Amino acid sequence: MSTRHILLGLLAGGPSHGYDLKRRHDERFPQARPLAYGQVYTTLQRLVRDGLAEVEGTASDGGPERTTYRSTERGARELAAWAGEIAPPAPFVTNEIFAKVVVSILAGGDPAAYLGAQRAAHMERMRGLTALKTDPGADLATVLSADFALNHLDADLRWMITTAARLTTLTAEVDAP
Repeated sequence: MSTRHILLGLLAGGPSHGYDLKRRHDERFPQARPLAYGQVYTTLQRLVRDGLAEVEGTASDGGPERTTYRSTERGARELAAWAGEIAPPAPFVTNEIFAKVVVSILAGGDPAAYLGAQRAAHMERMRGLTALKTDPGADLATVLSADFALNHLDADLRWMITTAARLTTLTAEVDAP
């Protein structure tokens, strides 16, 4: 996910300061990794440097001084171009679970036990996401984010079942000279 473009998208709704952008990011993308304040302010500085955002003003309102940023026309054009780009499917799939299965075989571990434990962890996460999305107070962004994560976890689970059924063959291939 492009923090640069997400912040530009949040700025498209109007001028904001870093604290507010971080809060809105975490609300709008509830299943995403929360942004660190340092990441927000560093990205805002780069947006200003690149002419995609500008400082609108600074105020303290009795509290700490806060700088308000707004998107520029150039920023709006870049955001529109980015939002319209088709995200290509990844050319390489990095799968930590697969890597751990192979390493477990190489190290004389128990890949079947690892897959079982990983399956249990996935199932626990899926239960949590299901509870989150079925909560009567859940907003649509939360439901859609949970659905996205659930579908990915489900794909992982199906892969784990297939892999567990093929462990004997995989072990023979990995152990072959």
